[in-house]
This record gives sequence, structure tokens and C-alpha cells, in this order.
Amino acid sequence: MAAVPEVRAVEGRGLEGDRYFSGNGTFSPAVHRPDHEVTLVESEKIAAFAAASGLPFDAAMARRNLVTEGVDLNALVGRTFQVGEVVLRGIRLCEPCNYLAKTTYPGTLEGLVHRGGLRAQIVRGGVLRVGDAVRPVPVGQS
Repeated sequence: MAAVPEVRAVEGRGLEGDRYFSGNGTFSPAVHRPDHEVTLVESEKIAAFAAASGLPFDAAMARRNLVTEGVDLNALVGRTFQVGEVVLRGIRLCEPCNYLAKTTYPGTLEGLVHRGGLRAQIVRGGVLRVGDAVRPVPVGQS
């Protein structure tokens, strides 16, 4: 895991350089699935979990592709939204798993339920940049 200032999002593949883009992720499916293209997490949910648990848990430990601020990601399940020039569709919540608990803290399983982020599909690719705004796409414009 490494923070980068920008990354190319490719429709049907994911983010260039990501382990799931190349099919090397721990949970890479044998057949491509749209919910493995991009993951997002809210910085506020990570901070709240760390404060409530007393654990030194940060966004990098959550192992998500994009960290957002001021966005209710749960509300984007089933919705189309834009991050900078890239259009995404929220597929499902990205719940914490045993692998995350094993590599960080057991408390993540319970502490991040429904707060672990969002899995999304790339509808229109492009370059994602640090600081890009997240905004909904009006119905009929995706």
C-alpha cells in the first residue's frame, strides 16, 4: 500500500498499479467482478473507530483505494457518482473481513461493520487526483 498523488482508473479493470488490477489481490476473483475495481473509505469513520477503540488505526490500515472526507459513502450504494473526472457506481458496502482483522486488530471486525467503506465499479475512466471532489451524477447523465 502506497499513497500516490494521482492514479489512472480503467473501466472494467480498476486502478493501474493496484494489486486487484493485475489480479494479485488476496481476494482477486478468477472471473472479473465490478465490485473489485475500486474501494473507498471515509476518513471520519476511520477516526471515529480509532477514537472509540483506543487503537492506533489509520486510513492506510483500512487497505482501501480512496480515502474521502465529508461524503456519506453508504448512501452511494446503487448510485452513480463522480470523483474528479472519473465516474463510479457504488456496488455494495466494503465490510471488514478476517484478513483485515488478522493484519491489524481483531476489533476491526465489529468496530467497522457498515463503516468499512464502499466497493465501486468504474463507469468512465480517467485520472483520479488527491483532492478531487466527490459529487453525485444526476440520473440519466451517467
